[in-house]
Amino acid sequence: MAHNLGQCRILVQKAVKAGAKALFLPEASDYIASSAQESVALVKSVDDSEFVQGICEEARRSSLPIHVGVHEPGDNLNKVKNTVLWIDERGSITQRYQKLHLFDVDIKGGPVLKESDSVEKGDRILAPFQTPLGRVASTICFDLRFPEISLALSHQGCDILTFPSAFTVPTGKAHWEVLLRARAIETQSYVIAAAQVGRHNEKRVSYGHSMIIDPWGVVLADLGAKDDEPEVATAVIDHDLIAKVRREMPLTRRTDVYPEF
Repeated sequence: MAHNLGQCRILVQKAVKAGAKALFLPEASDYIASSAQESVALVKSVDDSEFVQGICEEARRSSLPIHVGVHEPGDNLNKVKNTVLWIDERGSITQRYQKLHLFDVDIKGGPVLKESDSVEKGDRILAPFQTPLGRVASTICFDLRFPEISLALSHQGCDILTFPSAFTVPTGKAHWEVLLRARAIETQSYVIAAAQVGRHNEKRVSYGHSMIIDPWGVVLADLGAKDDEPEVATAVIDHDLIAKVRREMPLTRRTDVYPEF
């Protein structure tokens, strides 16, 4: 976790140098464990976590809001919570979202991942919240595969959907970009998807390809799969473009036929 905090500090420095108004970090930026038992053994509360407190310090020192995925202790002592935090420019945690959809998968010839073995699922959507970039909506990784949550957040007025992730390589190659672009197009929102990249341990390798996508589905940035050093991508959030896309491609829902969110 000390190493990961050091990597994130490099990203903060690069974001500040680039003139960014906020920094978006991946899912599980504090650690990715090799087992459910290890994950539970490592977890700490945000007040006791050197990683979270270090990120708060960086946000405060740089006057830079940071959106970061971490682990928190579960209500069940044998499990953790997979959450994403919004830390404002004063270094205060002001928003928290807990992952709704857990990644349980057995890929033939690939990894067997049972997130539910160690993670408690969330039970609510976090409403979009105001930031220097506009109204941000938080989801996490596997939530990407369920359009309902993105559409619900769009209905609540988000400008930016976030998908901090640690996608596997096989699923990333198959679906990462197409799903991100689909979520952007169908919600007419920007999508920011900060992604883990490279090998974490003997069991886990992440796909990478952190992306920023505009409301028309255009990929504005793709960091690829290099993992030699932490990198940032930047893009301008153009609220005039959001308004233009929504005005010129109106999505009038038939809520007389199917239910509204």
